[in-house]
Amino acid sequence: MFIQTETTPNPSSLKFLPGRDVLPEEHGTGVNFSSPMDAIRSPLAKQLFQVLGVSTVFFGRDFVSVNIDDATSASWDTVKPQVFAIIMDHFASNTPVILGDAAAVDTEILDDDDEVVALIKELLETRIRPAVQGDGGDIVYRGFDYDTGTVNLELAGSCVGCPSSSATLQHGVQNMLMHYIPEVKGVNQIIPEE
Repeated sequence: MFIQTETTPNPSSLKFLPGRDVLPEEHGTGVNFSSPMDAIRSPLAKQLFQVLGVSTVFFGRDFVSVNIDDATSASWDTVKPQVFAIIMDHFASNTPVILGDAAAVDTEILDDDDEVVALIKELLETRIRPAVQGDGGDIVYRGFDYDTGTVNLELAGSCVGCPSSSATLQHGVQNMLMHYIPEVKGVNQIIPEE
């Protein structure tokens, strides 16, 4: 197995491309693990969190994005070879990446979604997510406030802690949503509690 890496706009994140599917289709286009407790349903994510300095793990359709925590003085020189070994061993073992049933996809259009929410979800899934996932990150829909016109979004993968993430949210995502959906007046970044 030959694993390639790509840099991301976030210097604390690397995108690992194992040359095969990582995330099964039934699990959506991305799954984020922000702590070892989140990784309980993923043998691969659990192992990656055992590497000193790994702070978040994100699985895309064909990549694994790993962030390191600058506070641990971890460097890619020490973390990268360990991540390579874990990914290679995992795929050689033919163990599933995620155990159990698929979680609901945050951009799945539900029967009780009105037209505005359906449009927001469709734009996120078809126009915004592919661009952000190209850099090893993701944007997760967390709701729409009808009173203020605010779309609540959570950053994942390489976007977490990225210096350019606020510009991406404000100038890219917000402008696109406001252009296509007049009811949207802005975006709000939701930061998950530890």
